[in-house]
Amino acid sequence: MTDILAAAHTIVIKVGSALLVDSKSGALRRDWLKSLSADIAKLKSEGKEVLLVSSGAIALGRRALKLKSGALKLEESQAAAAAGQVRLAEAYADILAREGIVAAQVLLTVDDTEERRRYLNARATLKTLLELGSVPVINENDTVATAEIRFGDNDQLAARVASMMQADRLILFSDVDGLYSADPSRDADARHLDEVRTITPEIEAMAGGPVSGVGRGGMESKLIAAKIATAAGCEVVIAKGKTANPIAALRAGGRATRFRASTTPAAARKRWIAGVLKPQGTLIIDAGAVKALGAGKSLLPAGIRQVDGRFERGDAVVVRDGDGHEIARGLAAYGAGDAERIAGKRSLEIEAILGYRGRDEMIHRDDLALTGLAER
Repeated sequence: MTDILAAAHTIVIKVGSALLVDSKSGALRRDWLKSLSADIAKLKSEGKEVLLVSSGAIALGRRALKLKSGALKLEESQAAAAAGQVRLAEAYADILAREGIVAAQVLLTVDDTEERRRYLNARATLKTLLELGSVPVINENDTVATAEIRFGDNDQLAARVASMMQADRLILFSDVDGLYSADPSRDADARHLDEVRTITPEIEAMAGGPVSGVGRGGMESKLIAAKIATAAGCEVVIAKGKTANPIAALRAGGRATRFRASTTPAAARKRWIAGVLKPQGTLIIDAGAVKALGAGKSLLPAGIRQVDGRFERGDAVVVRDGDGHEIARGLAAYGAGDAERIAGKRSLEIEAILGYRGRDEMIHRDDLALTGLAER
């Protein structure tokens, strides 16, 4: 049986409230969480990076604050999230620590994944946590989110995180073992789909209708997430998560639906940078920097000869050689003002010039797409 995660390096795992919290008592399912942590430890022992997107804060907070059953007012949901997030983070920190893993809490809003400067900050923090061997535990910042700005469901938050981090697998654990041609609880002839290569209108209909809007859970939300993630080059797996050691069960051949991506995460990101974003400025670079970019390296301040335009950190800029030919496009790590001050300077001089320690690169190679030069 082929291990569905064997070739994956960066894996995002989404865990819903129904898996973490007992529906009757409202208590955390600690034994299940221990088994999940053991699975994560096994992945990390193989050199894989793992990020968790976890619901459960509101469910735990509801119980702690003794809130009534049924629908909550927005302010009650936010209060429950505030009380529950403490308990959720504590549980993850304690249980993952038993596996020798440091858990890190990260709360995000929509703006953190859509506004480029905040996107870069969030991405840099998550990358650093992974490099330090931690497992980020991510949730929507429900204490400040409103009905107008919410992701709608953590399936979609997980997809955005997978896109942001160039993950190659996104696992959406559910109460069902994948996508069926119809609701299996109502149709005895419903057929399980082992693999989906393209999310067509026919596939969308299996979830109950078009998935162009913002879902509120269920299979519709998972297909929205699958659309987001696969477009970013990340394969998506929908699998049943209620049993103990759900990742081990999946890797051993447990039934699931696998949504294939038509490109790689790196290629999807480069395409987005090269063709989607509107450049806000221009950097003129010397011959040495042109050669370095062609060799797949980052653009350092030392190679910059001129800075044109008004742009902020995170904005897209065009990179040109001394003759004006376009070489690349990328996301600037500094705004135009600071870029002018450090242009032509060594990275070691940045802190002395600007008064703060920024990035060593003007454009990191992960944030740069060659548009007029073939990378070697």
